[in-house]
Amino acid sequence: MSFFETIEQYQNFDIGAFFDRVTEADVRRAISQDRLEPLDYLTLLSPQAEACIEEIAQKAHRLTLQHFGRAMLLFTPIYVANHCVNQCLYCGFNANNELRRTRLNLEEINAEAEIIAASGLKHILLLTGEDRLHTPVSYIKECVEALKRYFTSISIEVYPLTEAEYRELIAAGVDGLTIYQETYNQDNYAYLHPAGPKRDYRFRLDAPERGCKASMRAVNIGALLGLAEWRREAFFAGLHADYLQRNYPDVEISISPPRIRPQLGGFQPPVNVSDKNLVQYVTAFRLFMPRSGVTLSTRETAQLRDNMTRLGVTKMSGGVSAAVGGRSHTDETSQFEIADERSVAEMANMLYEQGYQPVYKDWG
Repeated sequence: MSFFETIEQYQNFDIGAFFDRVTEADVRRAISQDRLEPLDYLTLLSPQAEACIEEIAQKAHRLTLQHFGRAMLLFTPIYVANHCVNQCLYCGFNANNELRRTRLNLEEINAEAEIIAASGLKHILLLTGEDRLHTPVSYIKECVEALKRYFTSISIEVYPLTEAEYRELIAAGVDGLTIYQETYNQDNYAYLHPAGPKRDYRFRLDAPERGCKASMRAVNIGALLGLAEWRREAFFAGLHADYLQRNYPDVEISISPPRIRPQLGGFQPPVNVSDKNLVQYVTAFRLFMPRSGVTLSTRETAQLRDNMTRLGVTKMSGGVSAAVGGRSHTDETSQFEIADERSVAEMANMLYEQGYQPVYKDWG
């Protein structure tokens, strides 16, 4: 069993024709449902639903308060290596890009971790490129062992692993997995990944499920918005999250809706995804999956993140650097340009001003 079977079920489904049939009455009917079916969710993602975004947003706010209260979990990423053998057209770490390739040693990891820990954060996301020679699982494991001394929750955003490898890292101290499919459109996926192991669509697609089978505490998925038609991407990301939650009810399933940012290489996204589109996606997803988390990263501006605090988001990053060792070094190339450069303290102050509680540790 695999989520790929769900994708195949919709292979010949004409989403455009479905949208043409959606009426405002259909949208309001979907909003009123206590439990949405997949086509109800798709209805809320339709162009016609834009006229009802305020109603969708109000219900999204109520559901988020009901299931999460006025709490916002804060975390930050730590980039430990930028070696990569993939040629993803949209990524600053593309193997064809000219930048200094490096990875942190344990002393440098400790230095970076001390700076982050001083901010009060207890949740961290460890990132690498995909290069099993320079960043094998054994190296990731060493990083985790070092970070355990500073943080209570360690998530990874690395290349897809086998179930056994996920189990090995969980035993070392990892409790969360973030992995984006980038795009659920298989033809587009092949074009965007011309070379490297990431070309294997199915191996990446099934990685979140392998993490669930390995007993990962939390799994975060999503599509990189701007690579393909966003309504379709949002639909399949939502279906993917629903599939995982139904099959692995003990795992905390969440999504992220990242949009492409400027990066080394200058890739221009073929699809424009507006702020309004992003709000529609997040609020529609909240109605579809009321208990799932939603992460909004520093790819988005401070103003937008402030405004979306009340619209279904449950987790935000702060004090971010997208460069390897970016807090203790200033000369490294970032994977992409971040838009919100606020510190953890500034993020916390924003949340307090909105009547929300910044959470630095939410379990254990």
